[in-house]
Amino acid sequence: MMMKLEKAPVPLILPDPHDPRLTERVGGTDQTGTAVEINVPVERPLTLYLNAQEIVTMMTIGDYPEYLALGYLLNQNMLKYDDVVTEVEYDDDLQVVVVRTEHHTNFEQKLKKRTQTSGCAQGTAFGDLLDAVESVVLPKAELRTSWLYQMTHTINTMPSLYLEAGAIHGCVLCKEGTPLCYTEDVGRHNAVDKIAGWIYRHGVEPADKILYTTGRLTSEMVIKTVRMGIPILVSRSGFTAWGVDLARQVGLTLVGRTRGKRFIALSGQERIIYDQKLAFVEEESARHKRKGADRDE
Repeated sequence: MMMKLEKAPVPLILPDPHDPRLTERVGGTDQTGTAVEINVPVERPLTLYLNAQEIVTMMTIGDYPEYLALGYLLNQNMLKYDDVVTEVEYDDDLQVVVVRTEHHTNFEQKLKKRTQTSGCAQGTAFGDLLDAVESVVLPKAELRTSWLYQMTHTINTMPSLYLEAGAIHGCVLCKEGTPLCYTEDVGRHNAVDKIAGWIYRHGVEPADKILYTTGRLTSEMVIKTVRMGIPILVSRSGFTAWGVDLARQVGLTLVGRTRGKRFIALSGQERIIYDQKLAFVEEESARHKRKGADRDE
């Protein structure tokens, strides 16, 4: 399958928990010895090439390989937002995706400097990423608490692969309180890379957007959010110290532990407008609590 990068309408991307390609039925026994059968997410290798050079093999659930490929290259600073991508080719049988650009690329030396990050499922970062974000000036924006509560309630109650099978991370790009692009994968870095690819592919303006993640607010998540030009990052989980330090350096609004009425902001609090009366905000229901609801994931 080949995806030509031509002008296209911006599609709304939402989870499809009933897609048979994304889960498998697996049998076992429960705590009483009773036979059970449950859905579990799949993991498939996807090898990414940039022009003729092999870049990385990722473990992924396998949806949206073109967004994942583009987003990975953008977030690793191997592709710039003004670069011209001529085509993306994906072979489902070989599990290979090839991104082709107008200009020649060679990242042999860069690939020797990979650093494994705290992201689950083999997250990686490169040494020059910190240099790439230090010069970024994030746009002025606002985060109304009414948007925050609307957004988190919508995301937590929306049908998703997590609610269907668990063992999955999600990232959601929102405009005010409305989800626009909701991606899931076995690693949160894959999920956010898909969003980066979606933004690039469709020319979406990031300045007035909010990025939500189910995972921890780590240095990797902060760097990728800043690379995309998104000024606000929100999570239901907790923070790492380096993630907070980086967010403060670049002026990113960082909001964590968003569950029910509660949240904590550790960076960029000047963007928050407290317009929602807490008496009208519902607490999170037991059905929609994720793992670690009483602690950081």
